[in-house]
Amino acid sequence: MAPAKKFVMLVMVFTLVNAPINAYSTEKDFVHCESTVKKWAASSLDAEVKEDRHTLRDLLFFLHIPRTGGRTYFHCFLKKMYTSYLECPRSYDKLRFDPSQPNCRLMVTHDDYSMVSKLPQERTSVVTILRNPVDRVFSTYEFSVEVAARFLVHPNLTSATQMTKRIRSKNKEVSTLDIWPWKYLVPWMREDLFSRRDARKRGDFNSIRESNDSYDMEDVVMPLREFINDPVARDIIHNGATLQVAGLTNNSYFSESHEVRHCVRKYQALGEYVLEVAKKRLDNMLYVGLTEDHRESATMFANVVGLQVISQLQALSSSMEQADKNTSDMNSSFQNYQPDSNYLLATDISVTENVGTSNENMAVGKLMEAYEKCISTLRKAQSHRRTFSLKNIYPANFTKEARLQVPEVVLQQIMSLNNLDVELYNYAQGIFAQQRKRLMSKLVEAERQLITLSSSYAIHFWKVLSLVLLLLVLLVLLVNARRRTLKVKV
Repeated sequence: MAPAKKFVMLVMVFTLVNAPINAYSTEKDFVHCESTVKKWAASSLDAEVKEDRHTLRDLLFFLHIPRTGGRTYFHCFLKKMYTSYLECPRSYDKLRFDPSQPNCRLMVTHDDYSMVSKLPQERTSVVTILRNPVDRVFSTYEFSVEVAARFLVHPNLTSATQMTKRIRSKNKEVSTLDIWPWKYLVPWMREDLFSRRDARKRGDFNSIRESNDSYDMEDVVMPLREFINDPVARDIIHNGATLQVAGLTNNSYFSESHEVRHCVRKYQALGEYVLEVAKKRLDNMLYVGLTEDHRESATMFANVVGLQVISQLQALSSSMEQADKNTSDMNSSFQNYQPDSNYLLATDISVTENVGTSNENMAVGKLMEAYEKCISTLRKAQSHRRTFSLKNIYPANFTKEARLQVPEVVLQQIMSLNNLDVELYNYAQGIFAQQRKRLMSKLVEAERQLITLSSSYAIHFWKVLSLVLLLLVLLVLLVNARRRTLKVKV
């Protein structure tokens, strides 16, 4: 027998012998992974029991899923209500619960749900915003490129990296490069942009056809199709909303998160357990918003969260005012201290102790007015930075019109890679509809009470008026009777 045939026969025999072993090993690994994921999911679901999820608790945790518009909610809502005194202390890219300041009231962070394990869970309410998964992937890609392109003003990657290190060492403010997930995505994209710029100078792209598709300009920027298939995107971006709500990002505090993530990535069917945990956590949140329904989401946030925050802070301010008053009675050095009853509020928005419909409407109106002014300013600043940054990768320009040129096959692949996020987003739409229904019921009930109250006032008014008229009639009759009596005497 020829040596080649012998070799082929040996390979076939080896394959036949090892196939059952490999199959057994794979089956054993799947069973182990399934057990691991199921155990984590069961313990997570058992912990998700909240009696009154619609009532704001002491600490508000805004779980900010990247590229959902959460930054506008933070700057244009929450910072209008909470002063910096009430924000939980910063620590690098995180807003952590610091035992040295246990009375902080607001935490806004890109950290995932595992952060709750560091918080007083019985005193914490969670809110979040979800976005259509395809749009979120587009936005993540665009922002990664936008921030990375700012560094192209430097002659090379080494210069850009060194300058960034010097600035960050001097500046105590939190940088985009400190924040998850951008601390991974931006350096990756920055390196790629410099690499492509160097390749253009060498003439490496001369054979590549020119493209009018901003999402497929291979000689300028990493194409979207390449971006979504890179291991970095698969690890951090795809199904990112589900993993963040479940508490299983690569930034998780859960000790078992790495193994659970590995198993879910390896065996896609196990993702259903993670999805169920994420759905349950959305169910227990104080508020779930949708990026696409921006105006309605903002108005609902003002009604569902804003009013409770204002009432809570006014109650807190009153209790602190009383405590200060008691202290001043004991210490003469505080005799002239007059606390401002609203000093904990960052704005002059207020709701009276006996919150009525008109007072609530006024408070919501003021919140929305402040929000609209703030978001207009914020968007102008963002647009300016974006325009300046994208000049460095001209002719690529990310717009809504440019998105329409992306091939359907790429869009379908994004949907497939984010199958869990697609399901979670659909589920969030159902929760949003329920929130709308509860709010409408509340408004209808409030209007009914107002009508009843108005009717009561009207009835009371007519009763008083009738009584006054009756007294006037009696008075007239009494005067006339006295006149007749006087005439008879005369």
